[in-house]
Amino acid sequence: MSTTFTVAAAHAAPVLLDRDATIDKACALIAEAGGKGVQLLVFPEVFVPGFPYWINLYAPLDQFGLNLRYREASVEVPGPEIARVRAAAREAGVNVVLGVSERDGGTLYNTQVHIDEHGELLGKHRKLQPTYAERYVWGQGDGSTLSVFDTRLGRVGGLACWEHTMNLARQALIVQGEQIHAASWPSLSTQRGMEDSFDLQVEAMSRTHALTGQCFVIVAQNPWTQEMVDVMESELGPQDIQPAGGGWSAIIHPTGTDVVPPHTGLEEKLLIAEIDLADIQFLNLLIDGKGHYARREVLRLWIDDEPKDAVVERGTIPGEADR
Repeated sequence: MSTTFTVAAAHAAPVLLDRDATIDKACALIAEAGGKGVQLLVFPEVFVPGFPYWINLYAPLDQFGLNLRYREASVEVPGPEIARVRAAAREAGVNVVLGVSERDGGTLYNTQVHIDEHGELLGKHRKLQPTYAERYVWGQGDGSTLSVFDTRLGRVGGLACWEHTMNLARQALIVQGEQIHAASWPSLSTQRGMEDSFDLQVEAMSRTHALTGQCFVIVAQNPWTQEMVDVMESELGPQDIQPAGGGWSAIIHPTGTDVVPPHTGLEEKLLIAEIDLADIQFLNLLIDGKGHYARREVLRLWIDDEPKDAVVERGTIPGEADR
């Protein structure tokens, strides 16, 4: 059985707030990836309909109209837009991890959607903790979607942006046997105060997870284009806090070294590489984060994977019958 596969990161920008056009672009990138022999393609954070950069740049009350537009441009999972992506994945024979803003009732979630090469929806991961101003756009995910999925390439999981600072969330994926990690990010390296630190943070967390998790890490980040700036400023007015630019994508080996070196800037491209999961077995001789190097008699992780629904029916609560 082959342990060698071809994977890619989509270093590409959405058509901000245009859900249908961005789905078109995602499907085109999936088709391009399939034509180049890619078996797994990872997209940036909330690629559909794009990251709401304005949340950090304008007063909250001024954003209300744009946030309503963002809600309308978000997608249901499953739903008609995801069905189009599933069809594109099936036609191209590509596994896909797509970042979307998911609409579920009256709440939005920052979600990674996992789709296999047959177009089957494997599941989704909702970002556990939206960061700072993100909290008035997206709700919190729960442990029921902190998952790793079986694919023909191996076990694939993922996190979004500063979720990677949550060491226990990363460990939750590691103990599930994650072999390939989809790291989805926006671009913030041109934001005032982040110019010298953001890309370094992304790089540090990506290399750390690769080594501590003994997994390949595919980092997908979108450039922040002038077209996206114009969409935002046309409604909210000029700003000088975050000019166009940025973007940092790469593919990292389990040793923490480069498989594909970082690609930065506005040029859109697919970062494509061949990876060999046998490299993980070699590294496991030295370190196994879910096995002999975990020291489970000293340190253990408790994960609550129960969905936190608003209503719990009587008789469905674990241990209820014993009370």
